[in-house]
Amino acid sequence: MFSNSAEFYDAIYGKFKDYPAEAKKIADLIAREHPDAKTLLDVACGSGEHARILREQYQFEVEGIDLDGNFVSLAERKNPGSRFFRADMVDFELGRTYDAVMCLFSSIGYVRTLDRVTRAFRQFKAHMNEGGLILVEPWFPPGFLIPGKIYLNSVQKDEVAIARLGYSEVRDRISTLHFEYLIGTLGKIRRETETHEMGLFTREEMGRCFNEAGLSFKFDPDGLSGRGLYIARKARPSPPA
Repeated sequence: MFSNSAEFYDAIYGKFKDYPAEAKKIADLIAREHPDAKTLLDVACGSGEHARILREQYQFEVEGIDLDGNFVSLAERKNPGSRFFRADMVDFELGRTYDAVMCLFSSIGYVRTLDRVTRAFRQFKAHMNEGGLILVEPWFPPGFLIPGKIYLNSVQKDEVAIARLGYSEVRDRISTLHFEYLIGTLGKIRRETETHEMGLFTREEMGRCFNEAGLSFKFDPDGLSGRGLYIARKARPSPPA
C-alpha cells in the first residue's frame, strides 16, 4: 500500500491526475443518473481529494473509508466535519446508507481475487439507498500491462523533491507493482520502497461479480481517465414465470 509515501501522494499524482476534471465527470454523471443524490461514500478514498472537490464545489455530503490509516487522517484534514473510517472494502459496516457509492482510481484491484470483488460489491450494495448508484473504476485487464517496463514520475514542490521509479511483474492473475522513491528534503535524501499487489480481471469477470452481488450494470469504456467506469444499480427482481 502507500504507507511509506502517503504524505507525498498528492504531490506525485497531482502532477498528472486531473482531479477537478474527474470530479466534474462524477458530478455530471450522478446528476444525469440520480438527480436527487446528495450523499456519497468514497470507498478507498485515498487522500480525500475527490471527496474534497465534490464536497466544496458540488455540495455533496461525502464520507469515506480506506484501509490505510495515513490516508484516513489526510482525508479527515481535507474534509473537516466529514467522517472517514479505516476499513476493508470487503468487510465493513458504517450503520448508514448513501445515494452513491464510488470506488475510484482502480482501487478495486487491491482485493486481488474475484470472490473478494463480489464480497466488496455486496458491501457497496448494502450501503446504498434505494435507487442509488455504484461507480467502480477498474484496474487493467489481463494482457494490458507490460511487465518490467520502467515508469518515472518526478515532482519538486516547495522544499521537497521526489522521484519515483516503478515497474510491474505479472504472475497468473496478480500484477505486482514495485515502487522505489528518492525523497529529498532540506539537507536530507531518503529512500523508500513499496510493493502493491492487484488482481487482473476481465470485463466479463467483473460483470459476473456484479450479477452475483445482485447488481445490474453498464460500462463506459472511457470513464474518468481512460480506464473505463462501471455504473451499477440494484438488480430488479425477475418477474414470475
